[in-house]
Amino acid sequence: MRFTKRSFHPQLGGVCILTSVLAIAVCAQQNEPLLGAHNILTPEERAEEWRLLFDGKTLSGWRGAYLDSLPVRGWEVRDNMLIVQASGGGEAAFGGDIVTRDEFSNFDLRLEFTLTEGANSGIKYFVTEQLPRTPGSAKGLEYQLLDDARHPDAKLGINGNRTLASLYDLIPATNKHARPIGEWNQARIVVRGRHVEHWLNGEKVLEYSRGGEEFLAHKAQSKFKDLAGFGEAERGHILLQDHGNQVFFRNIKIRIY
Repeated sequence: MRFTKRSFHPQLGGVCILTSVLAIAVCAQQNEPLLGAHNILTPEERAEEWRLLFDGKTLSGWRGAYLDSLPVRGWEVRDNMLIVQASGGGEAAFGGDIVTRDEFSNFDLRLEFTLTEGANSGIKYFVTEQLPRTPGSAKGLEYQLLDDARHPDAKLGINGNRTLASLYDLIPATNKHARPIGEWNQARIVVRGRHVEHWLNGEKVLEYSRGGEEFLAHKAQSKFKDLAGFGEAERGHILLQDHGNQVFFRNIKIRIY
């Protein structure tokens, strides 16, 4: 008997059509290879000294924020993906954030992510785990991950500075072309000295200078206004945020300058 079933699997990039006769999955996302290898480096990337931060199998090189080990819950590695589990939408309230064991200063960070409906998360950099610890997520500059159409945070802040790919609560991303919920997007963060760029799906959506005049003007109007030296550390950890919503990650890699 021939049948057709529609199912969602983020590793395949969205909605796929499965048939028992042909056993073929036809992927709906443009330019997403059906059987493409993930969490590996190409020969060109190895020559350019890229480094994987996630191998698709383990969380070697990561730990919980403010912890010596990984969180005991809230995160899983499955089907070559790193997944933060849904837990009700609390900020670092279930498993908690995870951070790289290493710190970075000048780098090109790239990863792919898939949001679920209404999801909120983030990629933070120059995270320093300052003490005493404050409630919620560890402080750092944040590349916002958000379902802009469904999450209320998109309408908060100033001029859209809490929307997808923005420097959270500071500088809004512009001219961005996000793929639909359930499809893979690529985030990229480039840091050279004080100069920082956010990219989304191959397009630059914002740039700024850490500690520069524009940055400080935005900071003065943000929730970070009273944090001395916020975002100006010489080096820091990279953090993936547990904000209580299910988000998928893969192909996390970094090139150090």
